[in-house]
Amino acid sequence: MVGIGYDSHRFAEGRKLILGGVEIDHPLGLDGHSDADVLTHAVIDAILGAAGGGDIGTLFPPDEEQWRDADSIDLLRTAIGTIAGRVINVDATVICEEPRLGPYKAQMEQILGAATSGRITVKATTNEGMGWIGRGEGIACIAVAQIDDD
Repeated sequence: MVGIGYDSHRFAEGRKLILGGVEIDHPLGLDGHSDADVLTHAVIDAILGAAGGGDIGTLFPPDEEQWRDADSIDLLRTAIGTIAGRVINVDATVICEEPRLGPYKAQMEQILGAATSGRITVKATTNEGMGWIGRGEGIACIAVAQIDDD
């Protein structure tokens, strides 16, 4: 089974920038109800999609206070616990102009891999200066997950 996930968040002052469970040194964080980890949110949606399990907003409604400032890796572990089968592979692409993510990708893959027990690939690209991402207003991520439903 295969699923696709997408998430985006705008930058905000006074927040930590967390991607794939890794705190990134950057003057701005991402705005959101939880820790706004756009990478992990896209991974959750991809896995839930592959399992036919709805989406992140259904599992963790943003209007419920219990999810305020939640650690998205904990949300990922919870989501994994709701699916039948196992995660085989997740391929994720983070789209942002800054910060540069090369130095952090291996750690992101390790953290996400430990949470999912699957093979994780994290890639990063820019939007070549186009649109809201290109203007540096935020970060987006798209992810594809494959699960074995045996």
